[in-house]
Order: sequence, then C-alpha cells, then structure tokens
Amino acid sequence: MSKPSIAADAVLVKSEPVPDDFVEVSGIDYTKDSAYNMSASDLISSMRNMGFQASALSQACSIIDEMTSWKGVHRDTLEEHKQKGTFDDEGYQRTTIFMGFTSNLISSGLRDTLRYLVQHKKVSAIVASAGGVEEDLIKCLAPTYMGDFTLPGKGLRDKGMNRIGNLLVPNDNYCKFEEWIVPILDKCLEEQQEALQKLGNDALDYNSDACWTPSKLIARLGKEINDESSVLYWAYKNDIPIFCPALTDGSIGDMLFFHTFKASPHQLRLDIVADIRRINSMSMDASQAGMLILGGGLIKHHICNACLMRNGADYAVYINTGQEYDGSDAGARPDEAVSWGKIKADAKSIKVYAEASLVLPLIVAATFAKERPSN
Repeated sequence: MSKPSIAADAVLVKSEPVPDDFVEVSGIDYTKDSAYNMSASDLISSMRNMGFQASALSQACSIIDEMTSWKGVHRDTLEEHKQKGTFDDEGYQRTTIFMGFTSNLISSGLRDTLRYLVQHKKVSAIVASAGGVEEDLIKCLAPTYMGDFTLPGKGLRDKGMNRIGNLLVPNDNYCKFEEWIVPILDKCLEEQQEALQKLGNDALDYNSDACWTPSKLIARLGKEINDESSVLYWAYKNDIPIFCPALTDGSIGDMLFFHTFKASPHQLRLDIVADIRRINSMSMDASQAGMLILGGGLIKHHICNACLMRNGADYAVYINTGQEYDGSDAGARPDEAVSWGKIKADAKSIKVYAEASLVLPLIVAATFAKERPSN
C-alpha cells in the first residue's frame, strides 16, 4: 500500500451516521435584522449552540430561569409544621436561593449588581468572605478607584494605596471604617453584656439576645450604615441573612482584634455554631434549593455543605476560573459535589469557566432583571 493510501485511510476515516438528537453548532447571524439591538435574554439565547463557554453561559441562564420560576403549593394548603422554606409574595413555595460571593467582587463595580439582587429579594441567603462584608461598608464611607494590574507594590505602599487587582483603595478608607465601626462594636458589646446579666445560666440559648453571631452582627452593621447603595443595608431591610464563617479574615477582623483590648475585661463574643445551625436549617426547610456561587473557596463549600443537609441542591450555577486538576474545591465541577450528596444527581447544574465581573451582568440582565421589578 502506498504512503498516500495509508495517509488517506488514517485521515479520511468514515463517520458513523449522525444521531438524530445531535444539535448543529450555530452562532449569531449579524446580517439579520433580529441581530441588531438585541435584548440580553435574546443575546444569551443566541449563544446556546455556539459552543465552549458561550453555551455554558446560556445554559446557566436557563437554569436560573427555572430556579426562579419554580412554584410549589400555597402556604395555606400546608399543615402548620410544614410551613417552612421560602414563599413568594402570593404565598406559594419558591426556591430558596443561596448566593455566595468573594470579596473582590464587592470591591469591583459588580457590587451594584449584587445589591440589586438583594434589594429586590432575588436571593434568600448569602455567604460572603470577610472582605465581602467590610468592602461594602467601606464603599459607603469612601470610594474605591480604578488603577492598573501593573502598578508596583512598593510605590503604592509608600503612597498609602492598597491594590486589589486593577483597583485602588486608599488606606484612609480603612481609617474611616475604624472610626465608624468601633462605636457600633461598643454598643453591641454593651447589649450583649446586659443580656448576659439577665439570662444567667441560660446565656447559651441560640435565641437569646446574648447570642451574637456573625450574621447577627452583619445585619446590625447593615442597619447602622443606612445607605441604599449597600448590599448589607438591603439584606438587613429584607431580612436576608448574610453568613460569614470567616468574619475575622479581613479588616473587620482587625477591628474586632483591636476592640478586645479597648473593651477589656469584657469582649464581644460571636457564636459561629449558631450560624451553622441557622444556614443548615434554612437548607433543610427549603422546598427547593438553588445555589448561585461566584468564586470559590470557603463561600462555595459553605453553601454546598449546607445543601448536603437536605441531600443536595436542586439547581446549581458555579461561576469561577478555578481548575480541578489540583483537587481544590474551588475548581471542582458540580459533578464532584454530586458524589458528596451536595447536589442532587438529577439536579440542573453547570459551571461557567469565567471571571464573574465579565459574565454576571449579562446573566442578571437576561434573567433576574429582564422585567422591571414591581417593588
């Protein structure tokens, strides 16, 4: 057999018949009138069969639409002990949506998108890193500025500038944060001490005024900031808990540390066990549970582990740039969580390999915000 024949046999291998359920790859035809000035939902829909992350993005929007449109039975048809979980304004069961985000997203302009979701009650609970709490508050006190990824650290340090990627935060912002938060911590400690004196031996009751948790402190900070640009403010106003199991890992941890010396001999006590009980109970009470996780690390696993308590979430959308080759939870695909029972085997789930500030505005415009809210 000649060399050309051997090569032809190798290259021109005959295909099996294409199955009927195969979908043809297609994109957006900008020669058609329908391609001009498209809505976000039409654009995302047009990307469904484009392939790669475009298809994943489109699928994520479909899952979110299904997650948010699910409606169960009316509250009045349930026995009193079964009237748990999340209900819509008409009294029907709806998906309990756990949203997680990392601090860098609050530092960026994506904060306004996240605030919208909380302001209009699009999510039921939040898990954030410490920076995701404090940066929201700090932005109410002083702005964050655009910088550049290549700005040298030494020069910035000499000028009292802190760099977050291509963002800049003047160190004075944290000084203003300390001035703002210390009197509030003083008041919280005073209230806790008063409650402890009244309770005596019952002080460890989860429902007592003496039991301060990270979520309770965060709600109080949202109330005190009283600023409509704040995610924490709207979470407080709409009774959406913000969980932060690593609250001490940031500037707010610094403030709590300094406060232990200022407030001596008493110290503000925060109970993380009460918070894990609260978020896990929310998961177990949910009629349907959904996860929208922006980033990785602690915020991702905390939500997934809460959903384990109900034998898995019904919907899951991950958005991050993590890879799975190192075995990290941050990089793990949804199917790994299925093996742990954190996502149901028959759940609708997808991971979008993208940086959240790039794709979340598109997703929200195509799903949560495609109709003007009534409130």
